[in-house]
Amino acid sequence: MQGKNATGLHAELIEVLTPLRRYCYSLTGNPYDADDLLQDTLERLLERGAPSDADIRKWAFRICRNRWIDEMRFRNVRAAQDIGDMPDAAVFDGEAAIEGHIELSQAETAIASLAPEFREVLMLVAVEGMKYKEAAELIDIPVGTVMSRLARARHQLVEYGSSDGDDGVQGESANVVPIKRGGK
Repeated sequence: MQGKNATGLHAELIEVLTPLRRYCYSLTGNPYDADDLLQDTLERLLERGAPSDADIRKWAFRICRNRWIDEMRFRNVRAAQDIGDMPDAAVFDGEAAIEGHIELSQAETAIASLAPEFREVLMLVAVEGMKYKEAAELIDIPVGTVMSRLARARHQLVEYGSSDGDDGVQGESANVVPIKRGGK
């Protein structure tokens, strides 16, 4: 595969870095895993390059998604291990988990409460401004599925904002900011 030269690739990656990090966060749900996924994605891009005719944004997002799928498969296999077979150091450390916890804003909490497939489409279309067709191609689903997932995500966000849940977050419909799609 004939790739882009290193200077051109680096310049294009700088432009896509912020949206790619947001996308990583939308997949992982926390900033630490998002940073790890971003680093892994960038390493893969720099190591293997991109085709000279590739849209670097689409290419980077695709690699990111594929790396995330690989990570989820790995985690599922690892989680299937019997805890008795693990060394003592691998046992969950609750104190470390509590120390690593950060408080999320109400909007972040609402978005994080979405199912991963809804959150992913919401981030691609509403936040990153991708067209329905671009998002559909990236995650390999029909355009209609992108549209329905986006509609469901928006509906769930409105419900989240208008509910008086037991989670301590109180909201009203007036507090919900409509999310506009970036492109069509």
